[in-house]
Amino acid sequence: MPEAIRQRLNDSPFARWTVLFIVATAMMMGYFVNDVMSPLETLLEASPAEGGLGWTPADYGFFSGSSGLINVFLLMLFFSGLILDKMGIRFTGILSCSLMVLGTLIKYYAVTADIPVDSTFQVSLFTLHFSLPQSVAVASLGFAVFGVGYEMTGITVSKAMVRWFTGHELALAMGLQLAMARFGTAAALSISAPVARHFTLSAPLLLSLAFLIIGLLAFLVFCVMDRRLDVSQTNQTSQTSTTSHTSDDQFRFSDIGATLRNPGFWLITLFCVLFYSAVSPFLKFSTKLMVMKYGVDADIAGFFSSIAPFGTILMTPLFGLVYDRDGKGVTLVITGALMLTAVHFGFSLPMHSPTIAIALMVVLSIGYSLAPAALWPCVPKIIPLKCLGTAYSMIFFIQNFGRAIIPMFVGKANETDPTYETSMLIFGFTALGAALTAILLWYVDRRQAYGLQLPNIRKSKLK
Repeated sequence: MPEAIRQRLNDSPFARWTVLFIVATAMMMGYFVNDVMSPLETLLEASPAEGGLGWTPADYGFFSGSSGLINVFLLMLFFSGLILDKMGIRFTGILSCSLMVLGTLIKYYAVTADIPVDSTFQVSLFTLHFSLPQSVAVASLGFAVFGVGYEMTGITVSKAMVRWFTGHELALAMGLQLAMARFGTAAALSISAPVARHFTLSAPLLLSLAFLIIGLLAFLVFCVMDRRLDVSQTNQTSQTSTTSHTSDDQFRFSDIGATLRNPGFWLITLFCVLFYSAVSPFLKFSTKLMVMKYGVDADIAGFFSSIAPFGTILMTPLFGLVYDRDGKGVTLVITGALMLTAVHFGFSLPMHSPTIAIALMVVLSIGYSLAPAALWPCVPKIIPLKCLGTAYSMIFFIQNFGRAIIPMFVGKANETDPTYETSMLIFGFTALGAALTAILLWYVDRRQAYGLQLPNIRKSKLK
């Protein structure tokens, strides 16, 4: 985007904060639906006579990881970035919200339809082999379609934030957007099980459909606003400079090579794979963990799990503001990863007090706030805006390998070790790998002078 247009958009605080609220609302609805079935593992594994579907822990583990299958194995997340950079934020946002609605409709069908339990599908992924009931296969297909839209929405919103907030409160804006998204996660973990128990197993999914439609409508409002702002700048752009929009502002496929040769890009990507593989899949298993290991009542176990996302609602914007004003972005990332490592190793210990579980979830919420608040504003410091969508999509694409495979390994581990000690060790060593990667990023930043430790606002003023 030309600098003249970008500066004019950034100079309107009302416009940029309104945009933040609108696009973050769409993202929040997606986050709600992404975790809406996480507290339902116990219900899903109940027999049909008890109102469940008769799934096994391995079935649930496959379903939990299925959101990344199309993104990873059909390369859809990579293509999502190309679509974003070539077709723009508005087109990609509408497409992604529509895919989330379609995927959730398929999941709703899987839960409500009278599907024979003796019909199975055989699936093999790497060293893992699954014999899936038809309801699991259909629900996993729906989750995979939803996952395409979910991840596409993530990169679209991220690029929208960079477009509107570069040179201003970028980390704070991304922190607030993440906070609203985490609110969606926390709400899903808190209310999904009670809604299902007091109504039907499909009721949370029906609620999800309503929320996704609200998110789609919110993004349509953004599209109208964004288009009007573009039109309002056309005359000014032509009056100020006819050469302000050069070929350097246009995305070219050769830009992908430049991104792939950037060591900072690969370290951020590796960190995302490890860090989010130790958080997002854990939250999908945490509700049952609270019930089985810590003796928490099933109706309130989701509230224990929601401590982490609820804590990030306040802390992520706060840490983003710290990064905007004081810098030390990589230091914040390292600290968050180390805290996450300590939490998972703590969960692996043979201690069964609910108080300990609450304390660990509080620490998890702090680490879960620290790292993302500083991580995502670091990406635009090493990747130009014109290919930022492709860069984000490649990060999310590789990240989805971990988010797809880790839940499947954990589901298998929980079948052989119901104490959860093995699965928590898997998460712990994954988080430790993220911490070591962040330390290496700190070293490379000193060598390459990316400016990841510099304040965002001060950097814009020096320009």
